[in-house]
Amino acid sequence: MKLSGDLRAFQGRIGYEFKDPELLIRALTHGSFSSATRPDNQRLEFLGDRVLGLVMSETLLRADPNAPEGTLAPRYNALVRKETCADVARQVDLGAVLKLGRSEMKTGGRRKLALLGDGMEAVIAAVYLDGGLNAAQTMIRNLWGDRIDRVEDDARDPKTALQEWAQARKMPPPRYVETGREGPDHAPMFTIKAELSNGRSAETQANSKRAAEQAAARTLLKQLESKQ
Repeated sequence: MKLSGDLRAFQGRIGYEFKDPELLIRALTHGSFSSATRPDNQRLEFLGDRVLGLVMSETLLRADPNAPEGTLAPRYNALVRKETCADVARQVDLGAVLKLGRSEMKTGGRRKLALLGDGMEAVIAAVYLDGGLNAAQTMIRNLWGDRIDRVEDDARDPKTALQEWAQARKMPPPRYVETGREGPDHAPMFTIKAELSNGRSAETQANSKRAAEQAAARTLLKQLESKQ
């Protein structure tokens, strides 16, 4: 099977060329676009999450042989969480090649954190099945790049860190406001805005209120730190 030009370009962005192109197509097929003859990427997402976890666990153990589990766990969580997977997906413009149904297209599915994160995990699984663990490991480490080196900073709980930032400046705690909700009841997508009393704010989406609050706090922290 011959891949389209946009999918060949995507292979270049992730640094891996598939021997079985069908695996890549399946990894990029959302449930809204699937059919009886065109399976979606959910099973690959399930596998990719575990492959990513294995690679990151080994990477962290090798990077810091003396670190206790209590130190490694938040680093691990920072590297495998859905927000980080979505960030990597944006880096390789995965949203541009996602195969989505009309409803998801209309609601901005190519930009949704959950869809991007799930798609990235599915691509990891596809690379693993096509080329083995070494191929998946190489791709993951290349794409995650300096996120692995700076994971100590990223491992901070963003809501706690944002509250500490506000307290240090004698400001009241941040507010988290739900500004939107879309999607079916079994798979909602929440939009949350993190606000400070000085007027600074950041708004993000996620498939749970907690994840959206964390992501909004993290985004706002990055904005504040870039202004320092």
